[in-house]
Amino acid sequence: MKRTINLGLIGFGTVGEGVVKLLKKNASVIERKSGTRVRIARICDKNPRRAGALNKYGLSRDVFTTKINEVINDDNIDIVIELIGGCEPARKYMLEAIRKGRHIVTANKALLAEHWSEIFSEADKHKVLVYIEASVCSGIPIIQSLNEGLSANKIKSILGILNGTTNYILTKMSKERMDFASALMEAKKYGFAETDASLDVNGMDAVNKLVILGSVTFGAHIKLSDVYCEGIENIMQEDIEYAYNEFGYVLKLLAILKNNGKAIDVRVHPALVPGGHLLSSVDNEYNAVYIEGDAVGEMMFFGKGAGEMPAASAVVSDIIYLSKNINNDIAGRAPYIICNSEKKLKVMNIKDIRAKYYIRISSVDRPGVLSRVSGVLGEHNVSIASVYQVAQGKPRGDVPIIMVTHIAREGDIKKALSKIDRLSMVGKKSILIRIEEPNE
Repeated sequence: MKRTINLGLIGFGTVGEGVVKLLKKNASVIERKSGTRVRIARICDKNPRRAGALNKYGLSRDVFTTKINEVINDDNIDIVIELIGGCEPARKYMLEAIRKGRHIVTANKALLAEHWSEIFSEADKHKVLVYIEASVCSGIPIIQSLNEGLSANKIKSILGILNGTTNYILTKMSKERMDFASALMEAKKYGFAETDASLDVNGMDAVNKLVILGSVTFGAHIKLSDVYCEGIENIMQEDIEYAYNEFGYVLKLLAILKNNGKAIDVRVHPALVPGGHLLSSVDNEYNAVYIEGDAVGEMMFFGKGAGEMPAASAVVSDIIYLSKNINNDIAGRAPYIICNSEKKLKVMNIKDIRAKYYIRISSVDRPGVLSRVSGVLGEHNVSIASVYQVAQGKPRGDVPIIMVTHIAREGDIKKALSKIDRLSMVGKKSILIRIEEPNE
């Protein structure tokens, strides 16, 4: 027997309105796939003027409220959809709703990354479900894939382009030779970057998403403090050009998770990938997640990682699955996301990772410089795979020496560069960019 599943929506901004739009547009599809009727019972937003948009979706103004308690305390509401973002007051609202027995759908990556164990432990305690598909890569069904479709696998690695803003900027720098500031300005102009894009360019948005992917994968919370993070603020167009023209590498901001069986390597930073690899062709605002499982091998998920309707697609997908479980009276009998709050994950220190490296050293143009630099690298167990030296552009000016190393330990190469930068023939601090070759 069909029952009506009542939804309480908190946050009627861009994504919230997209959810309402999609629920109306695809109502028959949603009912067929969920096996029940789904309706918006309440919409809460602090801005009362947003109630004016309800008419075009056939909703009465009586559905709208500015009082959060009218959603959380309404016993007729089965699912609370949280779309306000940020940690507070979203955390407070979500925990209150869980304690009232409401199931949750959320897109809140910052809240989940920071308070993962608290949210899922409380949900398990109160036998409710928390669905989170829209929190990572919007319309790309990566949470469901890791949590269900790939659940038979031990995940060996995840490499992700998880932030559309930075990918747009790096694409413009790579293909149109823009500098960072100009590319960021254009991203804002076309709506691919917020007015304050600091959490995008400094890497923290990608860190939040990687924490979620890793926590789903391992069934335990990867803490934000365990993730090494570098943004793209200091990337220069000349390094993008040298890396591609001389060595065939493309620069991306990568979210990286690797599991060697003893510890996990989890980090976000600019990285060079081979020009022939699938990740190198992911341009502009698009996202991609490249996964290697021990049984399935390598696969890549690709699509739009942000925007009103891609995000709404993920939210409504969660609503459908939850509604099906509620209608069949099985919601909450078993957790959707496994979270073992007592499980401790061993995370590698960044100094212990092993990778290839791109290095740019600015030195005076005179005999013996390359030999001296190579000697310092050798003293620290770093061997050189390729070298490119730029011809001197002006008398007595510094010239770049570009190197690609063989696989080396990060702590060793950092010590070597520190010593090289103190040499009298080196004029500026050396540039280091990690290289990721997924098939190695």
